[in-house]
Amino acid sequence: MTPPYWLQDAIFYHIFPDRFANGDRENDPPNVQKWGSPPTIWGFQGGDLRGILQHFDYLLDLGINAIYLNPIFAAPSTHRYNVSDYFKIDPKLGTLEDFHALVETAHRNGVRIILDGVFNHCGRGFFAFVDVLENGEHSPYKEWFHIKRFPLDAYGPGEAQNYLAWWNYKSLPKFNIAHPPVRKYLLSVARYWIEQGADGWRLDVPNEIEEDSFWAEFRRVVRSANRDACLIGEIWDVNPRWVDDRHFDSLMNYPVREALLAFFQEREDAHQFSERIQTLFRAYRRENLYAMYVPLDSHDTERFKTAVGGDIEKLKLAFLFQMAFPGAPAIYYGDEIGLEGGKDPDNRRAFPWHESVWDQDLRQWVKTLIALRKRYPSLRRGDFIPLLAENRLYAFGRQLGEERVLAVLNASSHARRIEIPCETLGWENGRMVHGLIDRQSYVVMDNKITLHLPAWQGTWLG
Repeated sequence: MTPPYWLQDAIFYHIFPDRFANGDRENDPPNVQKWGSPPTIWGFQGGDLRGILQHFDYLLDLGINAIYLNPIFAAPSTHRYNVSDYFKIDPKLGTLEDFHALVETAHRNGVRIILDGVFNHCGRGFFAFVDVLENGEHSPYKEWFHIKRFPLDAYGPGEAQNYLAWWNYKSLPKFNIAHPPVRKYLLSVARYWIEQGADGWRLDVPNEIEEDSFWAEFRRVVRSANRDACLIGEIWDVNPRWVDDRHFDSLMNYPVREALLAFFQEREDAHQFSERIQTLFRAYRRENLYAMYVPLDSHDTERFKTAVGGDIEKLKLAFLFQMAFPGAPAIYYGDEIGLEGGKDPDNRRAFPWHESVWDQDLRQWVKTLIALRKRYPSLRRGDFIPLLAENRLYAFGRQLGEERVLAVLNASSHARRIEIPCETLGWENGRMVHGLIDRQSYVVMDNKITLHLPAWQGTWLG
């Protein structure tokens, strides 16, 4: 099983659609909140597909080449994980024509579009569940769900008691995937949106679908529609069973984020950080690890900048590591300009389009790292070579043929003199290497490179 060739070259931009940009005020709900209002779980702020399309030049300027969209199908919530109609773009986001325009623009510019697939559960407005609510045990759709007893209590206070729901939320009834009509319906959804131009699926809570064979069918259907489409599973831990020819090409590599946070919050040292990273290389086949979706944060987490106390240098250092690490790095919208946010719903703030509030230095830093990742194939496809993990210092190399890049991190509150062994990289004594970002020059002496880094700083050499 080989993941799509393009995944290890991908640089994702993750968009929560209601909060990125409002491009069409005609489709706003009448009670739309003012753009930039403190986010709530119920308040729409008007972001839509046209907004993404109108700011596509911003995304291209940043350098990304893939977009992951949180759910865009008809649903009553801002997050849209409670889908009402899987075959319809939510009217508050636009139309099928808007989706086609976005896909066409993306593909014309070498950008791929990945959709969020919610197939474990639906919303209470989904046609089959509505029928069960109306007709009870006489409903032809009662087998579509896990009904314990009738009548259903779908709107009263408390947790779901008489039907299975995601984490017992009444608004999220769980599908009975073992029921053939349900599988047929969901697989038709999977095929339909690939045929409409989507380049793959990110699969929501796939481990909660007990019918494991569903994913083998899902994979076959999607790949028959587009052999280069990708499947990314939302699995939070290190779990290699989910990447094979019966499941997914890639996972959301949250363990990298957790390792960085433990290191940068100074809960763990460089050796512990290195061990976390090496665990990934022991667990996964190279082709899967190099295709992983690698986030610093997401719509489900506190933003990285907020988690490190608003320290911009730590965020920049995290980006430096992420953009040199195997896999497809992912930027959650606004991280590149310093947007903060606590746990849901605060992590879903509206993107501020007034450049005066942007951290321009941070955005330029991210643009530079992306450009270098694109320029040096070793940063995307090269071997990963651990070189140093001690005294809150960490260094690794990436090597592809004769091309080598050395990444160095000083994750401490003090300036440090760092000596990095170079024999494993094959750099001989007397060799001159240069900073890819700052253009400083260094000479290999005694089989090592010596450099000085300020507190919470890093660099790439090559």
